[in-house]
Amino acid sequence: MIDLGVSKLALIAVVALVVVGPERLPKVARMAGNLFGRAQRYMADVKSEVNRQMEVEEFKKFREETTATLKEVENSIGSTVQEAGANLSDQADIFETSFDKPPLDEKEVLRKSKRQGRNSWGVRRAARPVWFKRSAGIRTRVQSGAARMKRFHHSAGK
Repeated sequence: MIDLGVSKLALIAVVALVVVGPERLPKVARMAGNLFGRAQRYMADVKSEVNRQMEVEEFKKFREETTATLKEVENSIGSTVQEAGANLSDQADIFETSFDKPPLDEKEVLRKSKRQGRNSWGVRRAARPVWFKRSAGIRTRVQSGAARMKRFHHSAGK
């Protein structure tokens, strides 16, 4: 980097004043400051892009390492499962029970479908009691807007 001391900066300012003149010196100084700021921003952008590329390369290496480790783990789990399957197939002669569900008959299907209605035991059990709805102010009956207006205007007129 160039070593600029106070004496060198003063010499540059005097030469600029003589060369450019006192009328145009503020414009030239402003333009030089703008150019210097742009150069600094450009260098900062280049530096951040280089850092970003380095991070991307590090991430790619890390991803490759983790995928290799995952493949090793999958292979070890697969071999363990195969060994366990072989051991279980050797011992399958001991247990000759079938764990398959028997197919449903028509009566059971109809019996199960009856529990899905509005009056089913499960729905009634989960419903809120009427006394709770009244105390909490929850509507117990659905009413149209016109019916509601008639109901409340009728009682207000008395």
